[in-house]
Amino acid sequence: MFVRPGHLPNPSNLLKESSNRPPKVRDEPSLVRRAVTLLQQGEVHTVDLARKVLGLSGNAGAASAAVFSLLGSDPRFKVDGRGCWSLAGEPPIPEEELEGLRYAVVDVETTGGSPDRGHRITEIAVVEIRDGLISEDFQTLVNPGRSIPPRISELTGITDEMVADAPFFEDVADDLFHWLDGSVFVAHNVSFDWRFVSSQLGDAIGFVPEGPRLCTVQLARRLAPELRRRNLDSLATHFGIPIHARHRAYGDALATARILLRLLDEATAQGVRDLTSLQLLLHRKKRS
Repeated sequence: MFVRPGHLPNPSNLLKESSNRPPKVRDEPSLVRRAVTLLQQGEVHTVDLARKVLGLSGNAGAASAAVFSLLGSDPRFKVDGRGCWSLAGEPPIPEEELEGLRYAVVDVETTGGSPDRGHRITEIAVVEIRDGLISEDFQTLVNPGRSIPPRISELTGITDEMVADAPFFEDVADDLFHWLDGSVFVAHNVSFDWRFVSSQLGDAIGFVPEGPRLCTVQLARRLAPELRRRNLDSLATHFGIPIHARHRAYGDALATARILLRLLDEATAQGVRDLTSLQLLLHRKKRS
């Protein structure tokens, strides 16, 4: 943020000087988007920004403090000594809306909890979402090159005999990369699936797809806060989505894809329309 010393009051002082605390800013992602749209037309004074974006007028100190609270730490915006806001650098290219993005919804079954401990993928599925609809899918058993612990076979139903003639990960790595490249990588507890996929892709072909990742657990935490549990079974029950072949890669990936679509509908209903706004929502601290 660029401010000439002595020309604008410190936002914290505005709070102290105001007889009222600044209103809590709700639905920050959509408000930020509204600010971007307004500032793409040119610079706007703090008071006008508060009125046009936040709908605040009257108490100038409180309104200004609310603008600083919303935009002050965001590197996309700058304010000068006159109190006029503008976009920093080149105007951002408007993002594609959530419904227009391509999503690769992934589920993996493995021999254990971590690739760092020598565990490997035994089955992988990718369900693709395009233009808001489930379109195609990729699924295969994978020979992990090691035995599957009995407790894992009991959970997934995948046995050593089932994967004995399956392709090794190296044999499907190129196809898998094609399915993931250029998509938003989505999974239920995404860190688990991404850790295995990125580790084995790196070993097999030397690189991994670049792009954003979304976790349906985190999305549910923000978009369905009334739920006490957010495991796959709980979310499927909440949305009335059947899971065919639980703890198998395709069954879980398909259910996760359907859950994702319902969560994206909820995000859109809350005014969140692009990926940046959605990520801001996910990382925003909860207000007390």
